[in-house]
Amino acid sequence: MRVNQDAPVFQDSGRLDSIQISRGGVPKRPVAGPVEITLQGVTGDRQRDRRYHGGPDRAVCLFSRERIDALRAEGHPIEAGTTGENLTISGIDWPLVTPGVRVRIGAVLLEITKPAHPCKNIAGSFQAGGFTRISAKVHPGWGRLYARVLTPGNVEAGDVVTLD
Repeated sequence: MRVNQDAPVFQDSGRLDSIQISRGGVPKRPVAGPVEITLQGVTGDRQRDRRYHGGPDRAVCLFSRERIDALRAEGHPIEAGTTGENLTISGIDWPLVTPGVRVRIGAVLLEITKPAHPCKNIAGSFQAGGFTRISAKVHPGWGRLYARVLTPGNVEAGDVVTLD
């Protein structure tokens, strides 16, 4: 069997690649760390429509760098933060990150609560506006995820990410 040398290698731990925030809506823009994560979410981040975003069970939105890279390879103009995620992580087998899983990033402990369902506001990140490409219902293991904050603290790009 031939091994694909270009395929990502997943290990027991990964890293925080980037942190993104906005003053409301998308895209979320990268910020330098350290950044404080409170029980309400990433300091400085705001959501345009709090009926669907934010709050204790949707305090932080996470996405996989490998998924973003794969989507770009499909021709989508997606970048970290353009679909509304706060934290972009790499090196973790994304399909293993499901509701109930705890994610440790540096001193911060998050618990995944549910998929972040895509909407038309992120259509610009996809060919022909096909935002359902990251729908957990349509493409399991390809969506962004919401998390609640169990242990607040500061994070910065390069922090180790582990699944607890």
